[in-house]
Amino acid sequence: MKRKPRSFKPAVESIVVLISGRGSNLHSILKNCPCRVAAVISNRADAEGLQVAAAHHIPTAVVSHKDYPDRASFDAVLAETIDSYRPELVVLAGFMRILTPEFVDHYRGRMINIHPSLLPAYAGLNTHARAIADGVKIHGCTVHYVTSDLDHGPIIIQAAVPVLKHDTPDTLAARVLREEHRIYPQAIRWICKHHVELNAAGKVHFKRLEQPGPALIFPSLD
Repeated sequence: MKRKPRSFKPAVESIVVLISGRGSNLHSILKNCPCRVAAVISNRADAEGLQVAAAHHIPTAVVSHKDYPDRASFDAVLAETIDSYRPELVVLAGFMRILTPEFVDHYRGRMINIHPSLLPAYAGLNTHARAIADGVKIHGCTVHYVTSDLDHGPIIIQAAVPVLKHDTPDTLAARVLREEHRIYPQAIRWICKHHVELNAAGKVHFKRLEQPGPALIFPSLD
């Protein structure tokens, strides 16, 4: 008598995604995420990503930062809204608000973000224009755990792209965004399957063999 294969139960069963805009990364997450997306929450009622979530029959909520006198009161209501869906992981996907240390501490080890640069280089805004202005040859994006140190949390995965001779911030951003759509769902899959965790030192630990990859050298060698 053959045994029935054991069904896989992910370590993370549900996530909540926070957005502020069109939900570009939300599209790729919904297509590739093994976890249940319990809700999509935005600080803007006109965020196009809310329509994306609704089209997938995912509950949505709006917590407008304009309705609150300060960051702390906004974050408190936002946390209450998130927690009402009981997620194991909070995913920031173009959520354009700086979060208070209290909020970040509440989700310590349970909140991730994607940033359009190869951190720790170019934290903050206008990353593509700054990279071009500095003449860097390789740029990219980073998925990391969120800490109170803005854009400097433990790194999960990065993708690199060349900076081409005639790049503008827009063309470079488009090339980086394609990689964002690849690596963000991958990071979420690893967490959902318990292949990635934070160790006692606050560093990312892989519970799987890391595969070697080719070096990216640009401009190429003669």
